[in-house]
Amino acid sequence: MTGYEGADLAIALINVVLLGLLFVVGVAIARMRSLFAIVMLSGVYSLISATWFVALDAVDVAFTEAAVGAGISTALLLGAMLLTSRTAKPEARSMQIVPLLVVIATGCMLVYATIDLPAFGDPNSPANTYVGTDYLERTPNEVDIPNIVTAVLASYRGFDTLGEVGVVFTAALSVILLLGFGERSLSASLRDKNRKG
Repeated sequence: MTGYEGADLAIALINVVLLGLLFVVGVAIARMRSLFAIVMLSGVYSLISATWFVALDAVDVAFTEAAVGAGISTALLLGAMLLTSRTAKPEARSMQIVPLLVVIATGCMLVYATIDLPAFGDPNSPANTYVGTDYLERTPNEVDIPNIVTAVLASYRGFDTLGEVGVVFTAALSVILLLGFGERSLSASLRDKNRKG
């Protein structure tokens, strides 16, 4: 076995382990009733996803997943949990089949959509032709960043990336204002507790 074959085998093994962890965490999230545990496991799921994106050499996507999925989303869900109960109410058996049918239908549509995709690594696929080849040729001379994807997002599509960051920031700020973090929400919860007690 050559060095390249060993490295390919190690990368494939890492990918399988990370995908297995994602599956296990996803099943655990679906079976839990504690909202706090669900929020924490959602953060863990995002971190494992970010690790998998790094293994796939998509560092920019990994950074976004870690910042938004594990960071902002977890903080906002914990804040929202302050205003709700700590456990989810069990649903009737007849209602549990509906989410399962939705997941199966969505999975079938996704599998059907992949039939027309080009083969993995196909040099004639749309991703490897047209503007992609232009980026590959121009990036070393114009941007001088080794990772082509990062160069595209930070330079050629810089305004688009800035817009996405602005949207995420505005959404987070809106949720914070709606939930009423800080002294106002604390005083309201203490006032409610005193009225009940």
